[in-house]
Amino acid sequence: MNAINSMGPIAGDRSSNGAHSGSGNADCAGGSVAVPDSAPSADGKVRLRFLGSGDNFGSGGRFQACIHVDTGTTRFLMDCGASSLIAMKRAGISSAAIDAILISHLHGDHFGGIPFFILDAQLISRRETPLVIAGPPGLEQRIREAMEIFYPGSSGVERKFAVQHVEMNEGETTDVGGLIVHPVRVIHGSGSPPYALRVECAGKIIAYSGDTEWTESLRTVADGADLFICESYFFEKQMKNHINYRTLMVHRAELGCKRLIITHMGEEMLSRLGEVELEVAEDGMEVIL
Repeated sequence: MNAINSMGPIAGDRSSNGAHSGSGNADCAGGSVAVPDSAPSADGKVRLRFLGSGDNFGSGGRFQACIHVDTGTTRFLMDCGASSLIAMKRAGISSAAIDAILISHLHGDHFGGIPFFILDAQLISRRETPLVIAGPPGLEQRIREAMEIFYPGSSGVERKFAVQHVEMNEGETTDVGGLIVHPVRVIHGSGSPPYALRVECAGKIIAYSGDTEWTESLRTVADGADLFICESYFFEKQMKNHINYRTLMVHRAELGCKRLIITHMGEEMLSRLGEVELEVAEDGMEVIL
């Protein structure tokens, strides 16, 4: 197992105490200013918030893929789409309050927010603690290229915090700051190996499909998970690289997870939510494990 040392102390956000909160897209008092120094959750619960539950085109006005997890000792993001910094600020989460970012695959709606995150951490939140970004092979190069395209010269700037890029190999478990991450290869063309992620943290297992069409690998990722977060781009339309709801329901009994929530929904899927039997993510929704 690969091991990455835990980072320094972390800061927090103002998570609600309820199991589910309202939409993160709605303007609300107290949710627009990031708080860099509040204490992490201390009640022994793992708190997960969907900052972004939308697709690559912002269908339904939703933010792109970004899930915030607070274990009580570590705070991390699963994916960081291009709109993620906006979603974080709507939720009152500072870029100084994240220990690690786990990336499923290298498409802009899943990692494109990292350049903005890093620059905000440098210039706005004045981060000083190290940041680990873990993802598929090619991660570091793609992040550097994205930063240079958006803000030439920004990738080489000396900062007060170190950024450690961890390129995870298929099937190899990696310790990322105390998070036990197992990446499993799925089916989604993205210029590098696409992963579903199985994350063990604070005695819980969170499984995440990333983007993929149906593959037997999802059984492995979901088996025994306390929560499996699975994409469902379409309701019944068939398309390479993505799962539709009908297909997911055919295989639902094969997924040995305790709870399943669908995310990454396009317009067709959103228009038929009234027919959906599974739990559906919304921007701002909080889940407590």
